[in-house]
Amino acid sequence: MDHTMELTKQFLRAKNPCAMGFRWFVRNLDDGVGYQAALDTLVNAGRIEDACWLLRNFGPTNEVLHVDSLEADAVVFAGTIQARGGIDVSGIILTGRSVHAGGGIKAGGSITVGEDIRAGGSVICGEHLRTGGNLRTDWGIDVEKSLTCGGDLRAAWDLVVKDAIEIRGGAVVGQDLIAGFSIQCDKNLRVGGHLQVADSMRAGQGIAAGGSIDCVTHIEAGWGIRAGQYIHAQGAIKAGESLCAGEDIRSGDGYGVFAGLNVQEQSWDVSGQVWAHELPVGLRSGSWAGPSPI
Repeated sequence: MDHTMELTKQFLRAKNPCAMGFRWFVRNLDDGVGYQAALDTLVNAGRIEDACWLLRNFGPTNEVLHVDSLEADAVVFAGTIQARGGIDVSGIILTGRSVHAGGGIKAGGSITVGEDIRAGGSVICGEHLRTGGNLRTDWGIDVEKSLTCGGDLRAAWDLVVKDAIEIRGGAVVGQDLIAGFSIQCDKNLRVGGHLQVADSMRAGQGIAAGGSIDCVTHIEAGWGIRAGQYIHAQGAIKAGESLCAGEDIRSGDGYGVFAGLNVQEQSWDVSGQVWAHELPVGLRSGSWAGPSPI
């Protein structure tokens, strides 16, 4: 959409707005007002939900906002925001395209970005964080509710999310990853420190942690699972290929440990190995190989 497009009453009515919102628009905005100007006016008037509705219905633009830093009560921008310093918003951040900041990004409400987030500092979100593309920060990420990343995630420090995590690409976390509910990663999940999940954990490819892997229910990976320390779950542990832990591998009572699920049984000694200090109780598949060589 061209950001120079003008919004008319007829154009707006075609999107079936609520009656109250349409009346406010007619009374407070000129017929033919610019798209971003309308968003700014709504935000300044405290009509944040109406601004979000407008952006959802009319879509993103190619406009780029260049600022040294950004502080606001709320931000609804149809294009890309590029800040040389940090971004600090007490309410929500909603953009049609990307957000790039040389410093940190902080929002007291949700952060919803149509494309990528790139931050030179930490990303701190008081509610849900959603990005349609990649999420990358040179520091850590702290989210009070859920996190949904439409591409790859990279965090140099910790990733702490109080609710569920969904990553449609791969993830690399330099230090610890702590999830208050489940984690779903469509590709590889790599963590430099400890990996702790309060519900289920699943990766479409491999899972690797420099420290321990601790999960309240089930752990599942399409490829292998590796931990520098232990791998513990209160449910089942399932690996499409090998399992490797510097210490022990332990599933929940009545659940099993499975390796080599995605390879032929005759290949278990190569692609379905199980490495740990001792034979895991409840090992159902895979080839026991002894203590980890790593």
